Amino acid sequence: MDTKKLNFDTKLIHAGHYDEPFGSATVPIYQTSTFAFKSAEHGAQCFDNNKKGYIYTRINNPTIEALENNLAELENGYAGIATASGMGACTSIYMALLGKDAHFLSTSSVYGPSRSVMENHFNRFGVSSDFIDTSDIELVKKSIRPDTHILFIETPSNPTIQLTDIEACAQIAHDNGAILVVDNTFSSPCLQNPLDMGADVVFHSLTKFINGHADAVGGIIITKTKELYDKIRPLMISMGCNMDPHQAYLILRGVKTLGLRMERSQQNAKRIAQWLESHPKVEWIKYPGLGSYTQKDLMKKQMRGPGAMMSFELKGGIEAGAKLMNNVKVATLAVSLGGVETLIQHPASMTHSGLPKEIREKAGISDGLVRYSVGIEDINDLLKDLEEAFDKI
Repeated sequence: MDTKKLNFDTKLIHAGHYDEPFGSATVPIYQTSTFAFKSAEHGAQCFDNNKKGYIYTRINNPTIEALENNLAELENGYAGIATASGMGACTSIYMALLGKDAHFLSTSSVYGPSRSVMENHFNRFGVSSDFIDTSDIELVKKSIRPDTHILFIETPSNPTIQLTDIEACAQIAHDNGAILVVDNTFSSPCLQNPLDMGADVVFHSLTKFINGHADAVGGIIITKTKELYDKIRPLMISMGCNMDPHQAYLILRGVKTLGLRMERSQQNAKRIAQWLESHPKVEWIKYPGLGSYTQKDLMKKQMRGPGAMMSFELKGGIEAGAKLMNNVKVATLAVSLGGVETLIQHPASMTHSGLPKEIREKAGISDGLVRYSVGIEDINDLLKDLEEAFDKI
């Protein structure tokens, strides 16, 4: 079946699957470390060309390959490279495409570990980096340099829910000989396809929306071209960042319901955002689905929906935020996002605690900022949960 001709929700279920020899309706877990060759000649062919067969799970595995093919098709890319975690994907990209004296330019409020691994580790190997407000396209133009190898954007950004124009950044990167990499975790391919807008590489923390059940960690890199795939995949294999077959199986299961989950969580998010926007104890709220959202035109241009992530700040700052998080009951106080369950967290003391206060604030991450990942629970229970917690403030 040519799944490329199918609509998105059908692709979620069927893309990447292969003719399984025993007729399994789902992709089986090939929980093996190594694969037997049919002959010495077959073994030689496999090492000469991995497409001839499977060798060793760090190199290739049928379960992992099915996930890679599924997500590459959903993102309209050349091929996928599955990794043990989202940071495994991020670090593999850095390692493959950066070197001594290279410059790296990125979003200031990018996911904390994506920034800290660059500033605390890659700087030791001669890579310089700058983190700016990439939503300001003129600033991106001024900040890119002749030695910039990667323009790395996250849109929407974590946790400030700021959008960056992917198409404009692709043009800037290519005009200056750089590669555009997009972290598409917050949107998932359900809402946004950066490769269609000129990006060269897209990656996800599969732990979040794509898996959606808070029971597996993983990452995926999808390249637009064979050339980039051939640079990144061997590096990933050599560094041992590969995914496990059971991880791949769980995430493939999660992919199937991505469309349904995103539909429900966005419905909930819109209702909650409207409620928060009108609440007297809320200082401000950022959610792309609100009429007051300052980048709503860009959202409509490059996204198919506003998503299920929002950030807001309570009047009363960090103390009020802490009281809110300590009094919610349905929402879970935890890091991560994109699951069936609603999660609430405080970036300044959790995901971005490794960044100095002045850098956090410059990136728009204030002490009192609360990040809210809306799940698929009954909307009335979520609203009641917030109402009762707000009453304690």
